[in-house]
Amino acid sequence: MDALLFNLTTAALMVLMFTCARTLIGEDTIGLRRIPWAAAGLTAVALAGVVTQLCWHGAMAALDADPSKSGWWRGLTSIFMQNGGAVGTVWNIVTLAVIAALAEWFWSGPLMLVLFAAGAFLPQLIDVLLGATSGSADPRNFAGSSGATYFLAATLAAALLLRSRTPKERFLALGVPTLGLALWFARANGHGLVATYGFAIGAVAWGLGRHALRPERDLQQPPRRTMASLAAIVGKR
Repeated sequence: MDALLFNLTTAALMVLMFTCARTLIGEDTIGLRRIPWAAAGLTAVALAGVVTQLCWHGAMAALDADPSKSGWWRGLTSIFMQNGGAVGTVWNIVTLAVIAALAEWFWSGPLMLVLFAAGAFLPQLIDVLLGATSGSADPRNFAGSSGATYFLAATLAAALLLRSRTPKERFLALGVPTLGLALWFARANGHGLVATYGFAIGAVAWGLGRHALRPERDLQQPPRRTMASLAAIVGKR
């Protein structure tokens, strides 16, 4: 029962953040936006990690972030190892693909990748700075993309809070750090704390870059290839 409640509340947080991201981007504008190649590439790397695990029995032992093992590469490769079973792996890959695409349309491809990397490494850095030996803020348990994905999704919720003039949307956005902290304090769920970090970093990113970012560029200057045109091509096949 505890595991089920943990999974349900963790999923609820992601659903809330997805709703914020979809509201921020505008669901009716997705078909007009360019193909998110950076998000597709990131998802492809994550899928390659899953294939590696399926084909190589020792992949987790060699590539996870277990601090008792040596290897400079582990901090990076562990992001693309999945240890949540079949259902957890599918959830991680699907949420990564969707959130990365929404984040690329808003933040741009390069900044999306930077924020994803921040979500992967910042919790570990905070643990080191605070000298945490238990109750880590990193929800990955030495492997998995979920922490970085939740962090990235929360940055979009922060942008919604700062950009929206609608009280309902602002309330929705504020629900992310509120629920995140509630999950952390009530169940020591690292996904909640990572989402709170992401919310804070997202607010900073928008504050510093709002004059340079162009989240509506595809609507003002329609790209040659859009999500709608891609869907049409796929549909014909």
